Amino acid sequence: MAAAYKISNQESAYFLTFRVVGWVDIFTRQIYRDIVIESLKYCQQHKGLILYAYVIMSNHVHMLAQSEDGSLKDVVRDCKHFTGSRILTEIEDVTESRRDWMKIVFEYHAKLKPRQLKQLWEHENHAEEIYSPGFFAQKINYIHENPVRAGIVENAEDYLYSSAKNYAGLSSEIEVTIIDLPWKTYR
Repeated sequence: MAAAYKISNQESAYFLTFRVVGWVDIFTRQIYRDIVIESLKYCQQHKGLILYAYVIMSNHVHMLAQSEDGSLKDVVRDCKHFTGSRILTEIEDVTESRRDWMKIVFEYHAKLKPRQLKQLWEHENHAEEIYSPGFFAQKINYIHENPVRAGIVENAEDYLYSSAKNYAGLSSEIEVTIIDLPWKTYR
């Protein structure tokens, strides 16, 4: 297993968590969720991202991913940079009722980094290397059950911003590489 939750083996698949600083519920708005989807699609098409599972919750994103060319760390960095910049710009440019409060939170968290004015994502990705098929299945089910545990939906495949739809054979916001799971709790 990888030490200190870092992407150390660039060839492996990883369970990743991107958390919004201060646990701000930014993804309650579709416009911000769509920016994440757009970035993931771009990374799949142009940066070699292999996405096995994902879920976008109100203040964090879980995914199970790998890189075709062994550069997962770079893909994650680029994805977080793009989404962070775009979302922070959208907050300034669109009518966001929480804009003033969000600005305070994002500026506060950026103070720890030199030359950074605002920060959307926490720097840590809580990367866990996938070391067995059973662990793979456990993490995919954990990802898919997140909206169910949060009380958002009754069935995992009913949540729009999750790959549970893909695994249930339904159309989804983004294509993923399906892994044949030894067990599924969402069906």
